[in-house]
Amino acid sequence: MDPSSPFTIGRLPTLQTVRYGSKAVTRHRRVMHFERQKLMALTEYIPPKPAVNPRCLPSPPSPPQEETGLIRLLRREIDEVFRENRMIAVCQNVALSAEDKLLIRHRLRKHKILMKIFPNQVLKPFLEDSKYQNLLPLFVGHNLLLVSEEPKVKEMVRILKSVPFLPLLGGCIDDTIVSRQGFINYSQLPSLALAQGELVGGLTFRMAQTHLLLQHQPFQLTALLDQYIRQQQEGDSVTPASEQPVSPDPVPNS
Repeated sequence: MDPSSPFTIGRLPTLQTVRYGSKAVTRHRRVMHFERQKLMALTEYIPPKPAVNPRCLPSPPSPPQEETGLIRLLRREIDEVFRENRMIAVCQNVALSAEDKLLIRHRLRKHKILMKIFPNQVLKPFLEDSKYQNLLPLFVGHNLLLVSEEPKVKEMVRILKSVPFLPLLGGCIDDTIVSRQGFINYSQLPSLALAQGELVGGLTFRMAQTHLLLQHQPFQLTALLDQYIRQQQEGDSVTPASEQPVSPDPVPNS
């Protein structure tokens, strides 16, 4: 049959080579020559060891964070709290349930004592640049502030004694740093009205005593002068009675 005939053009060959199994992989890493391996090992760069362990070096300064509106608002509120309140107490913010915290907040609010909670990331920078920087050791972990316009220390200590799981750490009264024991001692002082009454009574007694001391000398001098005048008058009345006129000698008769 003629191969150029149209019958033989569409026929397949009798024998076909078919490849089974995996494909040929041509991307395997070629093994480096032994001489080249030795040359690369000799010329490998070995960095020098640092003189100081990197763990002992201070961490690089972090880039300054841009203040957000919330941080500026909290800082303004903190400044207002420390400026307008005479009593600021620092307590450890323990894990209280929402019901207990609401109850304590209500009991404190009856005496015009407010509970404030601020993040340390905002509170500590404020304290570092203010006159209250000695309060910084108290702010470790989670804290809360008990503030009031008047020093209601006695009421606050009485409420905190009934809540032993809310420890008092310290604070300040009238810009004076006070410890926990200082708050307790302050709460045992008499009230302002009683202290004013005692002061007025003491001053009145001293004034009366001073008045008596000032009048004692004039009274004594007046009494001595009266006695002297009476003695003089008695002496003058006795002298004319004792002195009688002496009769002249009679003239003898011649």
